[in-house]
Amino acid sequence: MAFELPKLPYAYDALEPHIDARTMEIHHTKHHAGYTSKLNAAIEGTDLEKKSIKEILAHVSKHSAGVRNNGGGFYNHKLFWEVMSPDGGGEPSERMNIHKAIMRDFGSFEKFKDEFANAAATQFGSGWAWLCVDRDDKLFVTSTPNQDNPLMDVVDADGTPILGLDVWEHAYYLNYQNRRPDYIEAFFNVIDWGKVSENYNDANEGASSF
Repeated sequence: MAFELPKLPYAYDALEPHIDARTMEIHHTKHHAGYTSKLNAAIEGTDLEKKSIKEILAHVSKHSAGVRNNGGGFYNHKLFWEVMSPDGGGEPSERMNIHKAIMRDFGSFEKFKDEFANAAATQFGSGWAWLCVDRDDKLFVTSTPNQDNPLMDVVDADGTPILGLDVWEHAYYLNYQNRRPDYIEAFFNVIDWGKVSENYNDANEGASSF
């Protein structure tokens, strides 16, 4: 099999009370596992088995709906788990390049937070909110429907995601029901800014602009 379900870097209950253990377990072992197995089935016997997930998504318009939906689901959830931590929350340290970039491109952390939260809250139906880096090393916030993401050649705003929030109902409904804004606010208590800054550095090849 080309892709494997990644292990979580923390226990299912590690993000409580912000994200409950039952939701995390179902989300990881059922939803993410399902995307992984269906992605492998969709690419079996093709040259896509030899490509990375980013390479697949970059030209996803050439592939089947199964590759698009399940490839996106595989990648999106992998990033989602990685950018959360039981020791997360707050604001990024001023020493981090991601802090400097947020100040540069949004003016303040609160302005970034408001824009990101609004993107998550106003995404109609299922989808994701993203913080991304564009080709000019600028941060931007966007949202995508279903399991699409800004790496794909089918979206309006393309870039490299460095932070993503799942706003499908399965990500929050057991604990928050229809209160998506409460879930979004809770997410800010578990963001691992160290990992987000690492993603930013990787995306712009070391944050050479600072």
